[in-house]
Amino acid sequence: MMDPKLRQQKLKMWKEKLKQLEEELKGIYDKKEEAAKDGDLRENAAYQMAVEDAETWRVRIIEIKKIIAELEKEDKGSKRTH
Repeated sequence: MMDPKLRQQKLKMWKEKLKQLEEELKGIYDKKEEAAKDGDLRENAAYQMAVEDAETWRVRIIEIKKIIAELEKEDKGSKRTH
């Protein structure tokens, strides 16, 4: 079982990372929107790159949310046993 203080530190770290990634994803969406204004999306490399970046960030965000949920689950479980 993880030390409660360490678990809280990890939760804080992951929540900060999640917030950072969500902000970066907003920036990617802005780039995607700007690139979309440049015409034919099939031939627009900036748009395609923004789409790929957005998907990568979404996957990372999902994974971090899973880590946070697991840490919070452990935290709630440890509080019940004390």
